[in-house]
Amino acid sequence: MRHYLLIALLACTITATAQTNSEQNFMSAKNLETFNSVCRVLDMMYVDTINADKTVAYGINAMLASLDPYTAYYPEDKTKELKSMMTGKYAGIGAIIHRDFKRGRTAIWEPYAGMPAAEVGLKRGDIILSIDDEDMTDKTNDYVSSHLRGKPGTSFMLKILRPTTGKTMKMKVTRRSIQLPSITYYGIKDSIGYIALNSFTENCARDIRNYFVMMRNQGIKGLILDLRSNGGGLEQEAVNLVNIFVPKGQMVVENRGRMTRLNHKYSTTVEPVDTVMPVVVMVNGNTASASEITSGALQDLDRAVILGTRTFGKGLVQVPLDLPYNGTIKLTTSKYYIPSGRCIQAINYKHGEDDKWMEKVPDSLTKVFYTAHGRQVRDGKGIMPDVEVRPDSMSNIADYLFTRIDSLNLVGDYEMDYVARHPSIAPAGEFSISDADYEDFKQRVINSGFKYDQITEKYLANLKKMATFEGYYDDAKPEFDALEKKLKHNLAHDLDYHKDEIKEMLSNDIVCCYYFQAGAAENMLRTDKQYQKAVSLLKNPTEYKKLLEPAKKK
Repeated sequence: MRHYLLIALLACTITATAQTNSEQNFMSAKNLETFNSVCRVLDMMYVDTINADKTVAYGINAMLASLDPYTAYYPEDKTKELKSMMTGKYAGIGAIIHRDFKRGRTAIWEPYAGMPAAEVGLKRGDIILSIDDEDMTDKTNDYVSSHLRGKPGTSFMLKILRPTTGKTMKMKVTRRSIQLPSITYYGIKDSIGYIALNSFTENCARDIRNYFVMMRNQGIKGLILDLRSNGGGLEQEAVNLVNIFVPKGQMVVENRGRMTRLNHKYSTTVEPVDTVMPVVVMVNGNTASASEITSGALQDLDRAVILGTRTFGKGLVQVPLDLPYNGTIKLTTSKYYIPSGRCIQAINYKHGEDDKWMEKVPDSLTKVFYTAHGRQVRDGKGIMPDVEVRPDSMSNIADYLFTRIDSLNLVGDYEMDYVARHPSIAPAGEFSISDADYEDFKQRVINSGFKYDQITEKYLANLKKMATFEGYYDDAKPEFDALEKKLKHNLAHDLDYHKDEIKEMLSNDIVCCYYFQAGAAENMLRTDKQYQKAVSLLKNPTEYKKLLEPAKKK
């Protein structure tokens, strides 16, 4: 048990050595000694034999959870997860799996293009029956995933059931190093380049540089960089990406923390590809961390127009540190500050006596900073877009159909049947299911007995309760009855009313089965109003330039 106590000792020692206040040092030593004493007493006297690994891990995780959501401990058997998260690499077959709740089995959800799963012909919906003759039918997703992964070059026999045909198939699959694609899709349309980046993993900036050079050689007039729902990754990759568009020697981000030796300024180090071509960066509420460094730096330097909705606001920097016995701690060590000098961290993590652990930075406490052209920007709120364009919200019925566990098999079975009936479909950027196809889906939903909560009925029920409580219901009962009749749940009506939205979501899922992630991304752009606004902006140089000009003084 002693070596696990060393983990706690190291964590506390790091904190203690960073302090100059003697009282803080005393409190750290006092609590560390108490923690060690509790562990010794448990080890010697607890009524049952304790599992030292689990007990101390609980203690460490509870301690770290009191700090912020990003500081985390990875014991030796979990360090591969951290490495995979940081690099986007692992060894396996290259497919997303999910739980098929209708059949109680683990199934293939999405093979990656060019990876072993796709090469042997695995398709969405294929149920995993066994791996090397070991039955997988009652195993968890994590258990199945651990058996699909392994050393590169090793092979195994996979037995699957294809629900659309009822056939059982066996195939030999050879694992290899999988690099999760950081760039979902890139392409050119109407002289406008588009690159969708989903994570900041190793060498993603190099790949974007190469694609951008290729597009520029083909004569594009502007570039859209899509960072929507990109949760970030490696800070250096963000700096390298910004370097594509701004001159060498420009400071992009600065890390500032309590330990001055960990403070660091990151500047561009090579000559850029292009410093004048118009660029629009698309962001949303799930754009975070390295994505905010990129979008925020390009905004501060007036090098791009930011379009979409306010970003997440993660301005904290994590550093992996080695621990004894091959463990690792991912530790928040500093905040980052972009070229204007602002930090865009939107949440203060508090740990007072009332156990309040987080609070949003109020508008009254945010400060004004200025871009290179003198435009006003603020800290503490994430990155506010220069052009706000909100996406269409998902309807209630679409939310139930495409995100709720009970409905996933209903939608998935229809999509698998569609794929089984259609050996090929139109190109990804053009495909949409027909009205007749949608009518087939509609009837399946109705015949399945699909149910979902209708929001208007809930609000009406609450209103009736309040009216009764306040004594108005009896007088208004005829009006309530009439309104209730008009709002009566009608599944066929709702499926018709939201037909266009549901058709597009079905089409996008089906495209993914034929053209993988890249095809799905291209297909989505057909109806993406944020993308359409970005294209319109890049085709209007006057409007684009005006957005980057400082506000006129009154």
